[in-house]
Amino acid sequence: MQIENIIFTIVFIIAVGYFIRNLKKIISNIKLGSDINRSDNKGLRFKNMFRVALGQSKMFDRPIAAFLHLLIYVGFVIINIEVIEIIIDGVFGTHRFLAHIINPSLYSFLIASFEILAFLVLFSCVIFLIRRNILKIKRFWSKEMTKWPKTDANLILIFEILLMSAFILMNTSDQILQSRNIDHYIVSGSFPISSLFVPFLDFLDVSSLIFIERFTWWFHILGILAFLNYVLISKHLHIFFAFPSTYYANISNLGKFDNLKSVTNEVKLMLDPNADPFAAPQNTDSSNPTLFGAKDASDLNWVQLLNAYSCTECGRCSSVCPANQTGKLLSPRKVMMDTRDRIEEIGKNKNENKYLLGNYITKEELWACTTCNACTDACPINLDPLSIIIDLRRYLVMEESAAPSELNNMFSNVENNGAPWQFPAADRLKWTEE
Repeated sequence: MQIENIIFTIVFIIAVGYFIRNLKKIISNIKLGSDINRSDNKGLRFKNMFRVALGQSKMFDRPIAAFLHLLIYVGFVIINIEVIEIIIDGVFGTHRFLAHIINPSLYSFLIASFEILAFLVLFSCVIFLIRRNILKIKRFWSKEMTKWPKTDANLILIFEILLMSAFILMNTSDQILQSRNIDHYIVSGSFPISSLFVPFLDFLDVSSLIFIERFTWWFHILGILAFLNYVLISKHLHIFFAFPSTYYANISNLGKFDNLKSVTNEVKLMLDPNADPFAAPQNTDSSNPTLFGAKDASDLNWVQLLNAYSCTECGRCSSVCPANQTGKLLSPRKVMMDTRDRIEEIGKNKNENKYLLGNYITKEELWACTTCNACTDACPINLDPLSIIIDLRRYLVMEESAAPSELNNMFSNVENNGAPWQFPAADRLKWTEE
């Protein structure tokens, strides 16, 4: 093992270790949420995950973007086979390790596939950059898309372009070295894309070609390791979290709201003639036995926090939200982004007397929601911003009695008259006398 291989091994271990450490922090933040049982209907949940996360079925509501995204997705998955070979070569000092152990025709097919996919990924990323920065599609330029979210999206696309360019340039120099029968560079593989660039490098001497091949090899693999860790602070965390998010997604009818266990327990206590009304309430719902709804991100359940980390910031939810489209403050995408930002702060113990409700998401945003479920229906990975909105509303109503006057009037009528109208039950049929 040469010094180059030792350096690579050390860098690889550090990068993977750093990734695991930071991933554990995110998982720890998600676990700050209250418990919720999503272990039912495992068959349906697996079907949902394969259809939506793996098959990307909901992406195709917008076919052009879906097709380009599919190219990047397939390229990302398949080209990782080539990354396995690069890691083996980096550790053991081999060159094109897989060419020694699999059929030459199969190896040529794989390399050719990698090259074609790399070109398609590069092409798709260029188109996406144009859509974001030149065409300026409206949903990418909303108020919540501040400097960092915009930069993050562009950085990922530029990252992909550079990685794919390095891969093609590496193969270009490699095949020229193969053609010159240079030691270590075995003749293997098929290069339908990089062969187009051979005339631009063929005039170089061997040492220059080896430098280009080694430089692009290191750039490609170090870029992938950097990308692996960058994903954890990026909206592209959905690459990993889309799968658990779709598995644990709500599979009930979208219009069905759940009942709070804390409320149910209070009602049962009231109806139980043998219960002691002054006894301390049992903590069966969350760590706070008296809390109804959610005031902060840690009051939400872990699936909601997982959803917040999984958000792709694509803006499809906000683009179909009737409140958002009529100029109101509500943006379901912002709700997810705010929840993620807030639980990150809580995970770092940066509470600073701030809360998700009030400091991040305002009452005006919450009451603008019509609960139509358009956001949840539009989300390409089945995230549920509405459930977060409802839990924050529940806190406002049940803990602070801070509902709008129209709702408070209705609540009073229900309490006094048993109906939302401003007249007693005995007068309900008087309209028939007219």
